[in-house]
Amino acid sequence: MAGVVLENVSRLFPGGKAAVRELNLEVRDREFLVLVGPSGCGKSTTLRLIAGLEKPSKGRVRIGSRVVNDVPPQARDVAMVFQNYALYPHLTVARNLAFGLELREGTGGWAWLWRWALPARQRAVWAERQAAVDLRVRQTADTLGIADLLGRLPGQLSGGEKQRAALGRAIVRQAAVTLFDEPLSNLDAKLRIEMRRELKQLHQRLAATMVLVTHDQVEALTLGQRVAVMDAGQIQQVGTPREVYDRPANRFVAGFIGTPGMNFIEGELTTADGANVFRRGGWSIPLDGRPLARHASRGPVVLGVRAEDLRIEPRRSGTGLGLVKGPVNGIVRSVELLGDSATATVEMDAATCGGEASHAEHKSEACCVVVRIEPRGNVQPGDCVSVGVNPGRVHLFDSDSGKNWCDATDS
Repeated sequence: MAGVVLENVSRLFPGGKAAVRELNLEVRDREFLVLVGPSGCGKSTTLRLIAGLEKPSKGRVRIGSRVVNDVPPQARDVAMVFQNYALYPHLTVARNLAFGLELREGTGGWAWLWRWALPARQRAVWAERQAAVDLRVRQTADTLGIADLLGRLPGQLSGGEKQRAALGRAIVRQAAVTLFDEPLSNLDAKLRIEMRRELKQLHQRLAATMVLVTHDQVEALTLGQRVAVMDAGQIQQVGTPREVYDRPANRFVAGFIGTPGMNFIEGELTTADGANVFRRGGWSIPLDGRPLARHASRGPVVLGVRAEDLRIEPRRSGTGLGLVKGPVNGIVRSVELLGDSATATVEMDAATCGGEASHAEHKSEACCVVVRIEPRGNVQPGDCVSVGVNPGRVHLFDSDSGKNWCDATDS
C-alpha cells in the first residue's frame, strides 16, 4: 500500500477554466479518505488526477515516494471504481473480475488462444499464473458475497450485485491505492446504507489506501476516517468527521456538512460588561464561553448554530435559554417528521406574535432557523414559541471571509 500526496496541483481546461486550483492534499497510507463537496467543485477531477486519467496543469502528484505526473494510468498501481460500474457486458462476473489480473499476468487475450502452441515449460508457467488469478477471483468473490454470481453476465445482475462486481474488479488487483468515484449514487436508499456498511468493513479487512468521492455528506461522515471538504476547486477543510462537524473552518463547511445544515443569523459582535456578546435587534447571546480568535473584530458578523443546539418552548416574556436580554420569539412555519426525529422551521421575529418585543427599537428583519424537536411532541405550524440557544455551542463567522472565529488558533 502507499499514501498519496498532491502538491499545489491545478487542472486548467481550455478557455482558462480551473477545475482544481492550487490543491494540497495528503492521503495517508492505509487511510480511507472521503472527498466531499457540491457538484462541479472539482472532486472527481482530483480523483482522475490521482488515477492518471487527467494530467495536472501544474503541481506534483505522488503515490508513495514516486512522482507520477508522467506515469500512465496502467503503471500507477491504482484501481478505480466508476459511478456507472463499467462492467464488460459480454463477460461473466468471473471474467470481469479477472480481466485486469489476466492482462497483468499475461494470461488473458491472445495468450489464452495460443497457450497450446507454447513449449511445455511455458504452458506450465501459464497454467500456474492462471490458477493464481482464479484463486484471487474466488477469494474476492467470497469477501463480497458474490461467489454464486461468478457465472452470470452483468445484464443478469441487480444494481447492488453490479456494484459488488465493480468493487470486486477493483480490489482483486490489490493495488496500492483504490479510488471510488461516487460508487453508491445509482443505488436505492436501503441498498446505499447496506453498501456503506460493506465498504467500511471492506476497508477494515483489507487495510488498503482508499479515496472515495461523493456529494452526499452523510456518506462522507459515515465512511471516512478523514473527510476533505471541497468547494470551487479548493480544499476548504480536512479533518475527522467529528472535527468538520463540530469545528467547521468556515461558513461553507458549516452549511454543507450536517443534516440539516447549520443555521446562520446575521448580527453584530459587541461587548457588554467586558464580555463578547452577539446582538441582533432586541436580543443578545453571551459568547464568554466561546474562545474567539485574536483578530476577531467588533461589527457585523454571522452567528452559526446547529439545529440540535436550539430548542423551542411555549412563548414567554422572560429570557430564553442562554439569552442575556429579551426573548427570541417566533412562529413555527413548518414541521418535518423524519421518523426517529423531527425538525421545525421557526421564523424568528418577535413582532410576529405581538407582545412586549414588538416595540420599534426591537424590530429587525425576520430570519428563519431549523430546530431539532421531539418527533412525538405537540409543536404545530402556526404556534408562537420562544427559541432557546445553547451559547456554548454557537459559532461566529466573519461576514466577509466566512472564517470561523470560534475554536480558531492564531499563528
